[in-house]
Amino acid sequence: MSTDQKSGADVISGFVKTLPNTAGVYRMLDKNGDVLYVGKAKNLKKRVVAYTKPEKHSVRIQRMIFQTVNMAFIYTHTEAEALLLEAELIKKLKPRYNILLRDDKSFPYIMVTTDHDYPQIEKHRGKQKKGIKFFGPFASVGAVNRTLAILQKAFMLRNCSDHIFASRTRPCLQYQIKRCTAPCVGYVSKDEYSEQVDQALRFLSGKSHEIQKDFAKKMEAASKKMDYETAAVYRDRIRALSSVQSEQNTPMGAVGNADAIAIHSEGGNSCVQVFFYRAGQSFGNRAYYPRHEKGEDIDKVLSSFVAQFYTNKPAPKHIYLNLKIPDKSLIEDALGRKMEHEVKIHIPVRGAKKALMSYVEENARQALKRKMGTTMAQTKIFEQAAETFDLEDTPERIEIYDNSHIQGAHAVGAMVVATTEGFAKNHYRKFNIKDEKVMGDDYGMMREVFTRRFGRALKEDPTREKGTWPDLVIIDGGLGQLNAARQVMAELGLPDVPLLAIAKGPDRNAGREKFFMHGRKMFTLPMNDPVMYFMQRLRDEAHRFAIGSHRIRRKKETIKSELDEVSGVGPTRKKALLAHFGSVRSIKSAGIADLMQVEGISEKTAKIIYDSFHE
Repeated sequence: MSTDQKSGADVISGFVKTLPNTAGVYRMLDKNGDVLYVGKAKNLKKRVVAYTKPEKHSVRIQRMIFQTVNMAFIYTHTEAEALLLEAELIKKLKPRYNILLRDDKSFPYIMVTTDHDYPQIEKHRGKQKKGIKFFGPFASVGAVNRTLAILQKAFMLRNCSDHIFASRTRPCLQYQIKRCTAPCVGYVSKDEYSEQVDQALRFLSGKSHEIQKDFAKKMEAASKKMDYETAAVYRDRIRALSSVQSEQNTPMGAVGNADAIAIHSEGGNSCVQVFFYRAGQSFGNRAYYPRHEKGEDIDKVLSSFVAQFYTNKPAPKHIYLNLKIPDKSLIEDALGRKMEHEVKIHIPVRGAKKALMSYVEENARQALKRKMGTTMAQTKIFEQAAETFDLEDTPERIEIYDNSHIQGAHAVGAMVVATTEGFAKNHYRKFNIKDEKVMGDDYGMMREVFTRRFGRALKEDPTREKGTWPDLVIIDGGLGQLNAARQVMAELGLPDVPLLAIAKGPDRNAGREKFFMHGRKMFTLPMNDPVMYFMQRLRDEAHRFAIGSHRIRRKKETIKSELDEVSGVGPTRKKALLAHFGSVRSIKSAGIADLMQVEGISEKTAKIIYDSFHE
């Protein structure tokens, strides 16, 4: 045992003396106060004391003990509470030594606004409101859009906003193409529309076969009456429902409401596939690639994944896995407490559900194979880039910078990040240019961006241990932009970060770009060089992100409402006014009594609004 490991073990021993024999969560902290590891325990004292003997642990855990200079604890009533808290802290803090679920974005849902007389159907992402029905989660926006398209064809519900619905005087195109029954102009009664809504809700609840039989009867009845137009409508609606049933070709059996989760590990990497089934229908699937050490047990990876996955998502009553996991009963208990209904984890061994899990596992296997192939190709091109640009080591993180503005207005700097696993979009950053003196000055804007980016990096990660420092910085520009960046890096004491500038070729032709690096003359690369193509991809991605960020900023600043200048009218009242009147023009022409009809608008506020437009 080294002296450093002893000191780390001694730090932990000091905490053990005062720890209670209760459940809780512990955090190990390094010298900078950053969290190295988050763990949970049924008995904190018994769990933490194990770290006082580093020689009994793997090299990885010994390294963690060596870096530990402090610890923090949170006591909980039960081990189930500790499990949920541990999962939340891991996702929030992203400790280096934990198994980590990455790319954990929220899922889209289908929303039916049942709190309205004529409910609207649309996709929704974010917080769910009471009084409105939500169906999901769906694995992707594409899966939601496909289902919405089918719902439009089969049940013809409106998808317009309440404001548009209230202001229509004639039916829109959706009515013309038989995707809506035009309740906005009274072409369908409230009771008839309610029946459409009820059918859609039954479909989303898994009763599509019953609805299809009902449509078939109505189609036959219309044919007998020689009402062939109505019969054709029901025929199209039956076809839409049939297309859904034909897509349910997985060996799912009678899964009902469940998630099927399978893991496949190979070469020290893992892929977890999650398939969503609700009301007997497939709501799509998504692949995840959790971060873990190469020698980590696959069952522990899956167990940690399940615990983290459901920290911000509703867990169904049944979860199917392809292998046994530790803490199965504990995870069931924790998720059951959180959801306020029983949650059971199953590992099928025979029948349709076993066939389903084999299908999901094969998807995980194929996804990991594709991912590893892409990573190998990306690693190779990084190695070629290191050779082309005379870098000491193969880069693991490349940052690309670009600016976007229109004659200095709404200026934005953008940073894009590329790794051997592809573009790391969660690391992208945009910089709204603050210094009015540099507006329209590309060199000045570049200096501000670099000052803010690397000035902050020096404060947050001075030892460069967090993996947030670039191994190569690429600038979209020429020698002037390169010199501006070099000046900032020299002032910050960072001359060792490699800088590369890419300037567009003559007539802005792709393939004839000019490259600038300090200590080298301007050079170009052959048009068919893989590194040239790679550099173009990086530059184009930075350009795309910069333009997109600029447009968002420009849009926000150009659509400011006149209501923003009215004292006492905040976002909530502004929204209520626009929902009631439909436009700022109508608000400006409204009287005080009319304004008072809006929820949240008192006589005093109504007078302020009226006076501001009638000075």
